[in-house]
Amino acid sequence: MDVSTTVERAHRLKQLHAEYKPLVLPTVWDVWSARTAAAAGFPALTIGSHPLADSRGAEDHEGQTFEEVLAAVRPIIAAVDVPVSVDLEAGYGQEPADLIAGLTEAGGVGLNVEDTVHSEGGRVRSTREHVSYIAGLRAAADDAGIPVWINGRTDLFLHADNPSDVLDEVVERLQALEQAGADSVYPVRIQDDDDLLGAVIGAVAVPVNSTAHPVKHDLQRFRRLGVGRITYGPLLQLAMTDAMKDMLGPWDSLKG
Repeated sequence: MDVSTTVERAHRLKQLHAEYKPLVLPTVWDVWSARTAAAAGFPALTIGSHPLADSRGAEDHEGQTFEEVLAAVRPIIAAVDVPVSVDLEAGYGQEPADLIAGLTEAGGVGLNVEDTVHSEGGRVRSTREHVSYIAGLRAAADDAGIPVWINGRTDLFLHADNPSDVLDEVVERLQALEQAGADSVYPVRIQDDDDLLGAVIGAVAVPVNSTAHPVKHDLQRFRRLGVGRITYGPLLQLAMTDAMKDMLGPWDSLKG
């Protein structure tokens, strides 16, 4: 994809975040799912690491190399005319400048980056380390002249026995990510907790991303809470798996 198209799509993605409250980006994993979501009218998409890995017979949690991920997402991005963000886990061991260069060369105009480093035993980056990485991504995107949308994810709630106990630490981390240049923040695993979602949303000025299940959750609830951005993670693919099993069940000849 040529640079001018990538820049245009990056500006469009930023504009969409301002226009939609919330902006819903269906999480896709191949050309078919991307084209289907775009044809349904969604103005932007995101490629999820988990469903992408499952579609390729690989493991999530950086079970693919950065080069393998880029090779997989390039035809997906090229198949649609809307901006596409890519979940890049913890960065696959890449320096920020190299991560931005690979993403934008493939035509991606947004990224999700988390603080759990699965390639290093699943350790969680410190706030300072995660902030430094986000700041490096922001600087690299600025240097490239492409306003890449950076979604700064934290897994602190995910790893906590009691998510409420780490709220203050999460808020401190998200505020630091915002100051470092994150365009949105993504505290995972609180999509069903109105109080925690509300507390996080009230603590930052940038959009807060929430995971959602396309069947079990309600868009209007997220809108009332003030969620600024919604992605599905692996839940769209899992919902489709359930639907496919239901459809195929009556055709199982072994059941008589």
